[in-house]
Amino acid sequence: MEKFMRIGILIVGWFLVGLGVLGLFLPVLQGILFIMIGLAILSSRSEMVKRWLKHLEERHPHYHERMEKWRERMRRWFKKG
Repeated sequence: MEKFMRIGILIVGWFLVGLGVLGLFLPVLQGILFIMIGLAILSSRSEMVKRWLKHLEERHPHYHERMEKWRERMRRWFKKG
């Protein structure tokens, strides 16, 4: 079960990062927000992602609060399973 949770976290995280990259080019999506949410999820698995996420938080502080809310929602969602 632990392995499925780990794979689920990676899939959701990379999906959101990919959606964020698309959002950088499409006007209907907020790209940087999706990238930060995806990285917040992936940061539980990678030190490099944690450092990059810290850089993005410093550069875009207005998205930090929204990203933290999504991080908490994702943690609760994965803990329910």
